[in-house]
Amino acid sequence: MKKHYRYTLWMAFALLAGCSSSSNDRYKLSDDVAPKDPMSVVNIEDAHPKYEPFSRSGNRDYTLRGKDYKIVKNTQGFTQTGYASWYGKKFHGHLTSNGEVYDMYSMSAAHKTLPIPSYVKVTNSANGKTVIVRVNDRGPFHDGRIIDLSYAAAYKIGVYQNGTAPVKIEYITVPKTKVDAAYSKEEYLIQVAAVSDAEKARTLAVKLGQSYSTTYSVEKQNGVNRIIIGPWKNQSDATKALIQLQQTGYPSAFMKHQTRK
Repeated sequence: MKKHYRYTLWMAFALLAGCSSSSNDRYKLSDDVAPKDPMSVVNIEDAHPKYEPFSRSGNRDYTLRGKDYKIVKNTQGFTQTGYASWYGKKFHGHLTSNGEVYDMYSMSAAHKTLPIPSYVKVTNSANGKTVIVRVNDRGPFHDGRIIDLSYAAAYKIGVYQNGTAPVKIEYITVPKTKVDAAYSKEEYLIQVAAVSDAEKARTLAVKLGQSYSTTYSVEKQNGVNRIIIGPWKNQSDATKALIQLQQTGYPSAFMKHQTRK
């Protein structure tokens, strides 16, 4: 199965095994789009800052289009002003720079040099609206733009409506605790599909849970029933299940991760 990666990952992070693409033109933001029938983002909460170790992928200094980028080492008090843009449906379900899967309804973002993952507060200077997002991707590589927001985050602070907007970003420092060091564990879930019929959603969830020998759940939000299976403790096992699902009738399935204490 051919893998499709976000435009930044295609050029800058070949260290992710199996990375491939057919054309640099495919990754132009000009042909990205919002979801055709978007779910409401009003009740989607900001990202909740918590201590996370930096990921193995996506945190090396790199060169792109002849320009050198150095990952920020001292994040204490980091702030930046410039323009925010957004990315949506085109990259939904595809890998981010640290190997996670992009969800346009999550409160996430891409930044050129902040360590991954990071949490930042983003303020739209034009209207004063703010959002807290988790940085897990690289970009945007356009002059003057300092952060790419997920569709949901961009919509909530008025960036999506105008395409871009002037913003200020502020790094949020989360101290490491003994509990974080001893008990935090990453788990991986797969959202298989989202349907309006609750009974059909539950029936499918049960079937998939049995087929993949894992637990299942149905999360209802704003009239949409999200079918979730997992978790897997091993990302490679979750990736294998995701690929199988995408090849057997669920092309929009994507991976989510969570930290279990």
